[in-house]
Amino acid sequence: MSDGTIITVIGAGTMGSGIAITAAISNVEVCQVDVSQDQLDRAKAYHKKTMARNVSKERMTQIEADAALARICYCTESCRSDESSFAIEAATENESLKKKIFASMVETYPADCILATNTSSISITSIADAVPAAADRVIGMHFFNPVPVMKLIEVIKSPATSQDTLERTMDLGESLGKTPIAANDHPGFVSNRVLMPLINEAFHAWNDGVAEPEAIDGIMKLGCAFPMGPLRLADLIGLDVCRDIMLVMHEGLGHPDKYAPCEKLVELVEAGRLGNKTHWGVYDYREAAKTA
Repeated sequence: MSDGTIITVIGAGTMGSGIAITAAISNVEVCQVDVSQDQLDRAKAYHKKTMARNVSKERMTQIEADAALARICYCTESCRSDESSFAIEAATENESLKKKIFASMVETYPADCILATNTSSISITSIADAVPAAADRVIGMHFFNPVPVMKLIEVIKSPATSQDTLERTMDLGESLGKTPIAANDHPGFVSNRVLMPLINEAFHAWNDGVAEPEAIDGIMKLGCAFPMGPLRLADLIGLDVCRDIMLVMHEGLGHPDKYAPCEKLVELVEAGRLGNKTHWGVYDYREAAKTA
């Protein structure tokens, strides 16, 4: 996209920083916003590391990498807000926090700015209801981790989302080199409604003594052609995220036996074993992290 589009990404964690660097590589100006300067510094370091890796693998030249990095500004408060045509919220998966951020977004960004959320499970309708004057501009843009690699954007529209908002969001997704696919707003959307019960069932299989994690993942990889076993994928996603998504679907869809998070999953989360981000989840990555 080379039409002067400016995107603000609110939240500089794993997903937010991934969205920002993906946009910058696609020739889009990006404002990376986070209330934490430390988090912004981590995002900036990740962006530099990503660009260095792309250059070393000859995916781009050093000039192209430098130009992409120059397209990102880092701010603890919204900057260039009056120029932003998209504001993408990528904060912690907490509904009350997201609603608070969206209320601020309505006050901060232009009246024609699309207000998107990267939520993986929280109701787009509920977020839109919190900002009724701008409900037609609220939409879900569910990116997948790692954002620079994964091609899909699950675009979630609420009943209030306008056709113009949907079309502009789909166009943006394509300009970022992604494949946007639209779905309606229901708990878990499509991806997590299908994926999370499968991951949860893998935890039940482990908890019930059917097999150990390595065997469960190995069987699913070799028998179902999964590129990664469900328990290993849970570590990558974050066990706390998996639990929270199951709780959202449990509350929104009912069927307690079907959507209640497995006690083994809850046990690990409560023990602080959240997966890759804590270097320990289903699997133990602590020694590897020390070596790295």
